[in-house]
Amino acid sequence: MAVSPFLTLVRWPNLLMILLTQVLVKYFLFEPFGIATVLSHLEFALLVISMMSLAAAGNIINDIHDTVADKINKPHKLIIGTTISEKTAWNWFMVLNIIGVGIGFYLSNIVGKPSFVALFILPSAFLYFYATQIKGTLLVGNLVVSIMVAMIIVMVGIFDLVPAITPQNLQTQKVMFSILIDYAVFAFLVNFIREMVKDQEDITGDYNAGYNTLPVLLGRKRTNMIIFAVTLLPLAGVLYYIYTYLYESQPAMLYVLLLVMGPLLYFLVRLTGAETKRDFHKLSHILKFVLAAGILSIGLYKFVLL
Repeated sequence: MAVSPFLTLVRWPNLLMILLTQVLVKYFLFEPFGIATVLSHLEFALLVISMMSLAAAGNIINDIHDTVADKINKPHKLIIGTTISEKTAWNWFMVLNIIGVGIGFYLSNIVGKPSFVALFILPSAFLYFYATQIKGTLLVGNLVVSIMVAMIIVMVGIFDLVPAITPQNLQTQKVMFSILIDYAVFAFLVNFIREMVKDQEDITGDYNAGYNTLPVLLGRKRTNMIIFAVTLLPLAGVLYYIYTYLYESQPAMLYVLLLVMGPLLYFLVRLTGAETKRDFHKLSHILKFVLAAGILSIGLYKFVLL
């Protein structure tokens, strides 16, 4: 079944991943352990809608300012200027930002932390700044996008856990928040690696668009070496987690070994011989799978710890 151009433009699978990630955190990590939270079901739904709206707006502004490179890198997937006009895309960008920040303002006041609205304004501003100013700056754009991905996990803790902290539950809340930070770091690293792989895939269009990406500056072989080295970080983190938390639960350990660590090792093997656009496209999909499998493992905690 054909997907509408608008849903393609906002990257609907990524938006569904935001929904799934935040649902897992609240209902499969917080609730099974009876963790003190402040958001009602409706307020949590509003938080998810806000994050999805801001992410969708970021995807739109990225496409608006990426048409030159996209005409070379993926002409068959070009939406802006073909099925959706640039003016319509700008209108949707504004509407989605207003929805995201507006909900953020409401929720910040609901939880008694008005200053938290900055956590909605800053991502919106950073995504705009990324697409219009720093997308072609060496590694900076990659870092901005990866930080945004990590924040999807942390935001649930900031709005649901932090306002519920009392002297009595401080230690429990800190443990839960530390778990979120661990997942956020994992998501940041894997997405950062994927952004570099995507730069490898899009080197021709990026060069013609004047983007100063790592492959454009160093070439594909040297960039592969950097990607290999950075990939060792999440791999080491996964090993640490298996040894520290999962060794007593064989199903959880097998899940992480087969669906997270295994694909990461396979990625490293394939990376050593990657040279073509098609090679890097496949590697990008492997990392997308690793990221999804890693986040889905949040649902394992109630089986491991309870």
